[in-house]
Order: sequence, then structure tokens, then C-alpha cells
Amino acid sequence: MSWLLLILSGFLETAWAVALEKSEGFSRPTPTVVFGVALLASMAGLGLALRDIPVGTGYAVWTGIGAVGTAIIGMVWLGESHNIMRITCLVLIVAGVVGLKVFH
Repeated sequence: MSWLLLILSGFLETAWAVALEKSEGFSRPTPTVVFGVALLASMAGLGLALRDIPVGTGYAVWTGIGAVGTAIIGMVWLGESHNIMRITCLVLIVAGVVGLKVFH
């Protein structure tokens, strides 16, 4: 259950990061509210997951999911560059996150 909560919290980290960008410096109300709610839920989920998962592993997995998810959304929907080196780096992050879970 803790791992599922951690993964969900990682996806929420992606949500708040994208909402932060879309808020345009907190000048747009809806993305600003989405940012705040997703941030609180993501942090709460991380905190609960860390009851059973070591902090180093949990934090690395949480940030890895958030970073990769945010980068993918940036490349697919926000027009950010997507070349083979960027994609390779994202694959390496995913490999590291999977390795932390496997060797937990």
C-alpha cells in the first residue's frame, strides 16, 4: 500500500509542477488552486508512504516520478524539445527508480 501511495504522490508531483507553470506566476486562479491542492496531497502522500519506506528510497522515487512525468508532459503537450539524449536521460532516471524499488 505504501508503494502505491508513493507512486500516486509522484504523479501528483507532476500535476503540481505543470499547474505551477500554467499558473503564470500565480496570476491565474484555477491552475494556482490545482497547484496548491496537488502539492498538499503529494506531500501528504509522501509523508504517509515514508512510514514504511526508507526516506532515501522514498524521496528518490517520488522526485524521479515527478521529474520524468513533468518532462514527458513538457515534451508531449508543452512544446519542449524532445531529442534522443533527453529521452535517454529520462530512461536512465526510470531505470534508477526501478532499481531502488527492486533493491529495497
